[in-house]
Order: sequence, then C-alpha cells, then structure tokens
Amino acid sequence: MLDPIIKVEDYTFYYPDSQVPALAGINLAVRPGEFVGLTGPTGAGKTTLTLVLNGIIPNFQGGRLAGRVTIAGRDTAATPCARLAGIIGSVFQDPEAQLVAETVEDELAFGLENLAVPREEMQARIAAALEMVGITALCHRSLRQLSGGQKQKVAIAAAVALRPRVLVLDEPTSELDPRGTMEVIALLARLNREYGMTILLIEQKVSILAPLVPRLVCLHQGRIVADAAPRQVLAQEKLVAELGLEVPPVTALFRLLSRTGVYHGDLPLAVDQGRRELDRLLGM
Repeated sequence: MLDPIIKVEDYTFYYPDSQVPALAGINLAVRPGEFVGLTGPTGAGKTTLTLVLNGIIPNFQGGRLAGRVTIAGRDTAATPCARLAGIIGSVFQDPEAQLVAETVEDELAFGLENLAVPREEMQARIAAALEMVGITALCHRSLRQLSGGQKQKVAIAAAVALRPRVLVLDEPTSELDPRGTMEVIALLARLNREYGMTILLIEQKVSILAPLVPRLVCLHQGRIVADAAPRQVLAQEKLVAELGLEVPPVTALFRLLSRTGVYHGDLPLAVDQGRRELDRLLGM
C-alpha cells in the first residue's frame, strides 16, 4: 500500500487570542490518487484545515499549534509555501479573489513566473493545463468576459499548471450556478480518473459530494467525527441531523423506505441509482 501523500498527526490549532481550538486532535491520512470529500457545518474548521495543508498556517497566519502535518513527506511548518506550491495546489470559494491577471494565459503564467519556471517550459505547462481542464479555447480571453464557472476552471488550471501532486479545493462551487457547479464537479472527477490527481474537495453540499467521492470525512467543532464511505456516513441519521448535512433527496427517500422495512439494500446516492433500485423493488 502506498504511503500517505497527506498526513495529519494529532494536529491542534488555536487562532491568536482564541481559547477555542479551530482544529482539535486531527488525524488524517490521504493516499496518492484518492478522491476525498470533506464536509461539516460552518465554523467546523474546514477552511482552517485547508490553510494548514498549504502551509499558510503557520507560515503566514500565526497561532498556537501542536502536532505535525506533512505533504509528500515535507513538514508544512518547516517548508516555505513557494516550495509547497509545487506539491499541493489550492483553489478557494471565490475565483475573483484568486485571479490577478488580465487574460487567461497571463493568469496561468503568473504562478509559474513566481517559481522562476523557464519560458519554454512555462508555455508547455500552460498549454497542458488548459488542455487538461478543457479550456484551451479560452487561452487569450479576458478574465472579465468569463462566466463564474469559467473563472473557477481558470483558477483550477492555474493550480494544475504548477503540477501539484495534490489539489485541495475549498467550496469551489459556492459562488456558481447549477450549470457551473456541474461543470466544475465533472472536471474534478476527470482530473482524478484520467490523471490520477489526489483531490481533497471541501464542500458543504453533501448532495454533490456523496455520488462523487469514495470517502467522506466530516468535521464538527474542529474534530473529525466521521471518516467512511458516503453511504455509511449518511446512514447515521443522528450524526447527519447533528451536523445539519444536506442529504441527497434520493438518499433521504430510500432511508425512509429502509426505516419502514420496504427497502433492504445500499442507500442510493444519485438519481440514476435510485431509479434502478425502484425498478427492482417494483419488479420492472
């Protein structure tokens, strides 16, 4: 079995002047090629964990901490963020807050220039990243002309151009309409499936995560309270209620059928799965 590419060991973090830990005793291991979903209510510590993984905490954001975090064997507290950027890429909620250039091509070049990537290699990386994300046609477009979904794809392409081994996304669909959301989710699934990219997707919308990821981690008050397959997590009705998780409607329906003894199989996570199970129940 491959060694974890992300390893969080007994990690606790307090923001300055806070008596309540933002993260408390976190233990998490993610292996190369995994696609992991991370969810939890507002204030659970999801964004803080993102900042820990990419080294912003503690390199730029101070506080009290204990424990250790390593990315591909490198201690994030002892490794400059510029070096971590070549290992772990980060994409945040609002693409507008990340994008700094005028055109798509310039946006992808910005991070590469900061890492002093040679010009010839830079052009090759930009072309490859645009192709991977499926936005080659946008290369010379102004960022101001793009939709929200397109801008988020540009932010992902800019991270991919740095050739990270891990991609961490903090609620990347929160500012998008349904169409943009589906486009970004399909893109992430393809990056994981076709390119073997390790992805940690932080998302409050469990209805998006559940059909997509093999593994769902739940945070609550800075602690990991569940780490299992989505079906196993969503079957815990007390936990789901406590965290206020948004269960996919089809899953809620079959959970009710299971509770009343009508259904005895695995909980469907997507509509097509539910349709097949209903056909089976009805003998169609």
